[in-house]
Amino acid sequence: MKDAIKKFRKSDNYWIRLANDLIFVVFILIVFTSASKVVFGTYHPMVAVESGSMEPNMEVGDIIFIKTLNRGEIITYTDGMEQGYNSFNNYGNVILYKKNGRADITPIIHRAMYYVKKGEPMWENGPPALHDGYITKGDNKITNQYYDQEGNICYHTPVKKDWVVGIAVCRIPYIGYLPLLAHSVLPLPNL
Repeated sequence: MKDAIKKFRKSDNYWIRLANDLIFVVFILIVFTSASKVVFGTYHPMVAVESGSMEPNMEVGDIIFIKTLNRGEIITYTDGMEQGYNSFNNYGNVILYKKNGRADITPIIHRAMYYVKKGEPMWENGPPALHDGYITKGDNKITNQYYDQEGNICYHTPVKKDWVVGIAVCRIPYIGYLPLLAHSVLPLPNL
């Protein structure tokens, strides 16, 4: 058996070399996804930033690693100020969430500002919260002057905990351009 494996790995045959390469790629993918599940709690720990709403702390084209809620709790901006906890150059955690709980649209990645209970005002003199949830906001001071719940992102709807996909952990600049380009440049033509 050992000799057959050694012969397979050292072969000069094109098809056997191709099979070796494919087996290696599959092995690397299995190792990566297994490590992702252990470390981040998910098989899909990365997202690409698509807009400038989190600038300057996250830029378009960044890859953001996400950990699931079972790997850590959400620390809001308000709690982060009290605790001295920073993430992405500001207080509190940045979360990835499904807008209005919908899985069919692109998730939003914004900072969890504070948590409200049902019936509490969502901001000073604001309307009462329809349910418990997070009030969120992008870090970009120019494009995100208001909470997501004040505008069209999650109008008057706090982000429920079960809508949260995960907590942003770290970023890698520029690499996110690859999937962004693939999604925008490579659509199938209408025939």
